Amino acid sequence: MSTTSTGALVLLGAPLGNPEDASPRVAAELARADVIAAEDTRRLRRLLTELGVATRAAITSYFEGNEAPKSGTLLEQLYEGRRIAVITDGGMPSVSDPGYRLVRVAIDAGIAVTAAPGASAVTTALALSGLPCDRFCFEGFAPRKPGERRRAFAALAEERRTMVYFDSPRRTAGTLRAMAEAFGADRPAALCRELTKTHEEIRRGTLAELADGAEADPPRGEVTLVVQGWPGPDAAEATPEALAGAVADLEAAGEDRKAAMKRVAARFGVPRRTVYDAVVKSRSRQ
Repeated sequence: MSTTSTGALVLLGAPLGNPEDASPRVAAELARADVIAAEDTRRLRRLLTELGVATRAAITSYFEGNEAPKSGTLLEQLYEGRRIAVITDGGMPSVSDPGYRLVRVAIDAGIAVTAAPGASAVTTALALSGLPCDRFCFEGFAPRKPGERRRAFAALAEERRTMVYFDSPRRTAGTLRAMAEAFGADRPAALCRELTKTHEEIRRGTLAELADGAEADPPRGEVTLVVQGWPGPDAAEATPEALAGAVADLEAAGEDRKAAMKRVAARFGVPRRTVYDAVVKSRSRQ
């Protein structure tokens, strides 16, 4: 659908912590907007002060709890010709933050959608991690429940791209421990917290080392985890015991045995028959 002559929706990349990271265009859009939909209105007002921006815009709260109903209200204002800026606490709207629903309804309505891009915790942590950046995937927040978390990580055990996660500092030690079990204790990773802020910290090491460190010295503030992808199969590691054990681990995580054997065969680069024989041999010994 082509865009209409109605208003426009502008997504603003907010600083992660340091207000000096805000681009001049972000400041200009804040000053120009008719409406500013902010995840945290108090943080927005502080940012306006820090940037020296004076705005006559109507400021409205737009967060996870009211995103669905508020999107309809904002869409009506877009139809009325208003320029609406969407800004989160930090980073780009829609990336594990409010914004996606409004973008979707605006696009479907033929309303212009643009962005004044800025900081992103995903790419900032990725660049600082020291891990491969040529191919990566963003997995959002890991599941809170242990069982769901184990299944999610088991499904990514053979993901070759570097993985980026957001995490709550209260759950970080458990998340890292579960990652170590699914991906291997020696898998390289990085724990990035409070990016661009006064107490910014990057911890680098293996998943086991980071898990131990998070248990001994729990991180504070906003946490982003970066985990190197699976390096690929090693024929020397494809022993019958390893194959059978990998299948057992996937079954314990809730995966069907046939699907588990297929996944293990792909992970180790061996025929599925080899995995089947290893499983049968293992069970005959029990």
